[in-house]
Amino acid sequence: MVRDIAPLLDNKWSDPAVVVVDSNLNFAIPLLGGHHGANEVARKIAELGAVPVLTTATEVHGKPSVEGIADRLGCEVFNKQSTIAVNCALLDQNVEVLEVKGPRIVVVDDDVSVLVRKKQAERDKSAGNS
Repeated sequence: MVRDIAPLLDNKWSDPAVVVVDSNLNFAIPLLGGHHGANEVARKIAELGAVPVLTTATEVHGKPSVEGIADRLGCEVFNKQSTIAVNCALLDQNVEVLEVKGPRIVVVDDDVSVLVRKKQAERDKSAGNS
């Protein structure tokens, strides 16, 4: 399966969520896109009896991820590379989420994730509303 989908993959931000399920429906394992929907799909499959095998560090430790926070707030991560440092920090400490109303200019370090609110139409589309 991995070899079959490998040519279709580009990066974690655009790749689809992929969950592997064994033939007896014992386990549902997010292969790609854990923070981008695959963990949620594995949890849904668990309702059919499979054990979700979540391996993203934040999920394993019951902590939020930048991607999950962005999704809950209806935002997109602007500086995607920052999520590595911020997700690592979320494992060890509470990281404050600040809301800045504009107009403003915000200068941040590499270990600060910037979330940009999606336009209402985009939020409706990602929530499944028409």
